[in-house]
Amino acid sequence: MEIYRYTFYKSPNIGIFVRANDSVMLVPHGFAETKSDKLAEYLQVRPVPTSIAGTRLVGPMSVMNNNGILLPSIADDEEVRWLKQGTGLNVEKLDSKFTAVGNLIAANDNGALVSPLLKEAEGQIQDILGVPAHSMGVGGFVQTGAVVVATNAGAGVHPKATEDEVKAVAEALQVPAEPLTINGGVPFLTSGIVANTKAVVVGSLTSGPELIMLSRIFQT
Repeated sequence: MEIYRYTFYKSPNIGIFVRANDSVMLVPHGFAETKSDKLAEYLQVRPVPTSIAGTRLVGPMSVMNNNGILLPSIADDEEVRWLKQGTGLNVEKLDSKFTAVGNLIAANDNGALVSPLLKEAEGQIQDILGVPAHSMGVGGFVQTGAVVVATNAGAGVHPKATEDEVKAVAEALQVPAEPLTINGGVPFLTSGIVANTKAVVVGSLTSGPELIMLSRIFQT
């Protein structure tokens, strides 16, 4: 597995605009095809241009593993149809008032870590993603999806996570888990990472020591 540095719209916060699994990558409509193709080449996936709730904020507005995609309730029905057709996955709007679902759920193909704010939606999350849901906050944050980044190879966790929380993440997702920062010290990991089991793409400000930790966590 390789690690690449990248910028998106001249920003190191690439995870705000992109979401990937092992076969497809969601990118905003209108993003330069040459850049999209390069990113898809790194991750060995097929790009699917989309909007979510009419925005380019694909990362915070979606949760995806290899089984399904969860979108916020404010997503357009046409976007749901488009993504079902473009990805072949289960795609559904989450029955919740919270819109930044990607900041509240971290998932791989073994489990989903769900913010305590979404307790009532756990059944739907399990159905669409096809994995057990585990309710937990991390490092004092209820934005579980923003502070845990996960693939089927490993999981990075907010540096303020306790030992017990790191262990719980590893057990729930059935992968090695360790504390991590991105883009030179940013602890909100999913803002600066797009990853699957084939590659890890990180924001351009990610430091050498952070790259070493990424390599260790995701077994590159």
